[in-house]
Amino acid sequence: MKKLTFLGVLFIALILGACGASNDKSAGTILSGNKPPNVVVKINGEKYETVLGTYCWEISSTGGKKTGECVDTAGPVDLLKDKEPIQIKAGEEVTLNMDYTPKPNKMHLSQVKSDNDEMEIEVKNNQFTAPNEKGIYFYSYGVWWMDEEDKDLSHGDAFYAFSLEVK
Repeated sequence: MKKLTFLGVLFIALILGACGASNDKSAGTILSGNKPPNVVVKINGEKYETVLGTYCWEISSTGGKKTGECVDTAGPVDLLKDKEPIQIKAGEEVTLNMDYTPKPNKMHLSQVKSDNDEMEIEVKNNQFTAPNEKGIYFYSYGVWWMDEEDKDLSHGDAFYAFSLEVK
């Protein structure tokens, strides 16, 4: 009976140790700041602010324990209803710039036309090309700081909204 009890305690200790080790795997990945960094849109050398929308941000508290905050907001059309769109010429290059380290390792850009027609936009080297057709376009730029070892674990994500008016 003592042997069975000892093996049971040993088994539980191994399980708890393994769980603790898996949680510590990403302990070195802590993002700085209390919320995601700003993103700036650059067009022909001019800089324009974006609006921070929905985000989840992992921060460190005293004692080294990780805590986080998630904020849910409206989509880009509603977030930008009182803001003037950025004036742009058809086909101009648009750069998305974030002055922050580490850089997010996953990104997605969606374009929403005023009639809620949404489509994915390809971004290469943090740049994309403005539409050729005149009109107002709303954008949602999503970024994620994914764990290097656990591909399903995000340390933070953020969505930024901005709009362009093609003249």
